[in-house]
Amino acid sequence: MPLRNRATPFGEIVADPGRGTLMGNRGILHDAEGRLVRDSQVRRWIACRLEFRGRHRQLLQPGSYTELFFLDEAAAFAAGHRPCAECRHADYRRFQSVWRQLHPEHGGGADAIDAQLHIERRAGPWRKRTHTAPLATLPDGAYIALDNRAWLVLGAELLAWSCGSYLEARPRAREALVTVLTPPSLVRVLARGYLPQLHPSAAPDLRPKTQPPE
Repeated sequence: MPLRNRATPFGEIVADPGRGTLMGNRGILHDAEGRLVRDSQVRRWIACRLEFRGRHRQLLQPGSYTELFFLDEAAAFAAGHRPCAECRHADYRRFQSVWRQLHPEHGGGADAIDAQLHIERRAGPWRKRTHTAPLATLPDGAYIALDNRAWLVLGAELLAWSCGSYLEARPRAREALVTVLTPPSLVRVLARGYLPQLHPSAAPDLRPKTQPPE
């Protein structure tokens, strides 16, 4: 039976067989029996590599942080996570460089980044904060909500998210005003040129066939 540790772009944590390509951490969310009792414990929400220096973990151990899994970095951004400064040091430095350009008053330290993202990603426990924007203005890598599903913005298409892969594609209706799942500061990071890691199913030769809008 799948563990309840898959993070969705909607900010939910669900049980699903699909593990994705990144692991995340936002503190200890489970009790001694492995049941989720909170959606966050700390402000430092990070996205990590699945493998690093041969380290091995047993999932959902008592007293240890809850291992969360994301389809890819774009999905982790949508959930409000940033690159880990240890296991993804190069990605973190690249992210930090862009963040400093956008927030020169913050200095670009991890604490300042996490404090800003904490404001933008939650309206309360288990309540995701969203915003609206014209679809035409959103950069590749942002996530939107459409028809009660999460969709990745990628070129002229939207790709439907699932825990294990992108499922289908549809044309991007550029005139639409949409609900954006990715926090505003992370949308700006993407717009400034930060390229997030995407699941292999988003590659052009593996991308789902585009479906016409309903």
